[in-house]
Amino acid sequence: MKKELIKLENLVMEFDGQRVLDNVSLSIENGRFLTLLGPSGCGKTTTLRIIGGFLTPTSGTVLFDGQPINNVPAYKRQINTVFQNYALFPHLDVYDNIAFGLRIAGVKEPEIDRRVSEMLSVVSLNGFENRSVTALSGGQQQRVAIARALINRPKVLLLDEPLGALDLRLRKDMQNELKRIQQEVGITFIYVTHDQEEALSMSDTVVVMDSGRIQQVGTPEDIYNEPANAYVADFIGESNILDGIMKSDFKVNFFGRDFDCLDKGFAPDEPVDVVIRPEDVDIVAPGAGQLTGTVTNVTFKGVHYDTIVNFSGFKWLIQTTDFNAEGSRIGIRLNPDDIHVMHKSEYSGMFGDYSSYSAEYDEIAVAEESEEE
Repeated sequence: MKKELIKLENLVMEFDGQRVLDNVSLSIENGRFLTLLGPSGCGKTTTLRIIGGFLTPTSGTVLFDGQPINNVPAYKRQINTVFQNYALFPHLDVYDNIAFGLRIAGVKEPEIDRRVSEMLSVVSLNGFENRSVTALSGGQQQRVAIARALINRPKVLLLDEPLGALDLRLRKDMQNELKRIQQEVGITFIYVTHDQEEALSMSDTVVVMDSGRIQQVGTPEDIYNEPANAYVADFIGESNILDGIMKSDFKVNFFGRDFDCLDKGFAPDEPVDVVIRPEDVDIVAPGAGQLTGTVTNVTFKGVHYDTIVNFSGFKWLIQTTDFNAEGSRIGIRLNPDDIHVMHKSEYSGMFGDYSSYSAEYDEIAVAEESEEE
């Protein structure tokens, strides 16, 4: 078991009377790649800045190696940060940008040369020593920023949406590169993003946040397969979220039918939220499945079709490689492990119905554009 490196205890942060962090508590193990994930305004960047020493919480404690560091200034913490805009020095070449922190610390030149060479190798920039940083691509500039942050050998590297300025293909390449670098240097990475695919593909641990509170902490597999509530189920991937009744252990009722499931421990006849992922639904002939519905919309996505199906006035998203024409009748079959049951929460009833399918996609696009501005 890895040692706990950072512990956040009941952090509260208020700006002008508005609470942006609400009793956040979190344990971060040494050597982990941990991602704070959530929409704009959820508190993830505020949490990162408190860890880095750029903000002091209104109340609560930050512990580092068991010692409180609330009053320790950022430059004295064994923590470095890579910002979204990289903050490189344009008048310095790659070598001098990376060496900058060591020179400030008074390290002798032979040692600087050795460590810069080591860092250039780690970030795959051998041969770029004398290149102007303004002549580099966005991905290369990011690698210089990472090398500069790592060369002082911090125990923690904070990364605040560092891939936001890159195009899609380069962003995916850098996801793999960041994970490789983290595994090679073996230190704790704490990463902030609103991109759930980024979080799932890179992280050991994902912390899902909303409205200044932590909604769930777990591995990417746990977060995706066992969401804690309707918010997490909707934010991580696509989900059909239905009202159900837990009849007994391993038996849930929705749409007037009983279904076998793998969940237990609920009160008899407890109202619940039922999550069914679009890729887990098997399409069968009408009448041959457990439910029958009408296809209302079909969108080709390359490797599959996004198919919207109306079941008793509630529209599901089904992702399938089979084409089913708009207006056709289909049946569906669900296996017990396709059904996940959650307790009701403040988010119940807010997500999961694809009646406004196209509008939801428009809203997502607008949100992404506004965050890039």
